[in-house]
Amino acid sequence: MCRRSTAVRRRVVDTVGSLPYICRTRRVMPASNARARNKRLEVRTTEDERALIDRAVEVAGVDLSTFVVRELVAAARELLADRDHFTLSPDARAEWERINRRPARELPGLRRLIQRPSPFSK
Repeated sequence: MCRRSTAVRRRVVDTVGSLPYICRTRRVMPASNARARNKRLEVRTTEDERALIDRAVEVAGVDLSTFVVRELVAAARELLADRDHFTLSPDARAEWERINRRPARELPGLRRLIQRPSPFSK
């Protein structure tokens, strides 16, 4: 818990607009909506970047941690989307299905390889 008294914390919030990290996160995150987060992420920003982020947090109406995690997760999902799944237009999907309906080609070399005894079996 923050070592400052409630009166001091209120005065700090009124004059500075924020609390020290440990006080701010405990105060803002309601227990009913809190998820068990146990990994820490620290980021350095410029003064301008932090001001922009703080404005966005205020507009979003959430605490800083929730905002940052939400936006980072969304960015990570978007960046990794083509590695997890892909979306095709109707024409591209039809072409994909046409290609996949073709019968497999006979590959004699592959057939011989599969029919050989495994070097790992005794």
